[in-house]
Amino acid sequence: MVIIGRAQRDSRAFQPLYEKYFKSIYLFVLHRVADKAVAGDVTSQVFLKALLNLKGFKFQGVPFSAWLYRVALNECNAYFRKTKRERIVSIDHEAVETLHDELTHETQLEDLHERLPTILERLSSDELQLLELRFFEKRQFKEVAEILAITESHAKVKLYRLLEKMKKLFQTT
Repeated sequence: MVIIGRAQRDSRAFQPLYEKYFKSIYLFVLHRVADKAVAGDVTSQVFLKALLNLKGFKFQGVPFSAWLYRVALNECNAYFRKTKRERIVSIDHEAVETLHDELTHETQLEDLHERLPTILERLSSDELQLLELRFFEKRQFKEVAEILAITESHAKVKLYRLLEKMKKLFQTT
């Protein structure tokens, strides 16, 4: 918190924050855009916006990194709107297994692997972000809520509703 306060008073003190968070923010962005050059450009924009808006940052009980992730998410969304490119969702096998446990116990895991792309295509970008943050990146509800600028209980409710929607989609696809 001391470093943030220093950086709020003097922009030259922002460098330690940049060095501490650059790699994690870059990987967060890269995971979404799937292009190293674009990820570098978007990450640069994230830190520029963070530097320009740092004076408005107020500690509210969540890590500074959550605020940076929210800036990164907004920049990724702006990139997709501006370029009209489709968002890429990367899913590892472990995440699919976790989703399988949440969605159904009645069918084979391979069945979910086959149907999941179709189900994901039918979700909104907000729903995909929630799913990705919670299941694919394994973030705690408190951090998910801060990144999405909602309350923790609202994040839980939205995820519950999303899983119910996905269950229905799983049964109909």
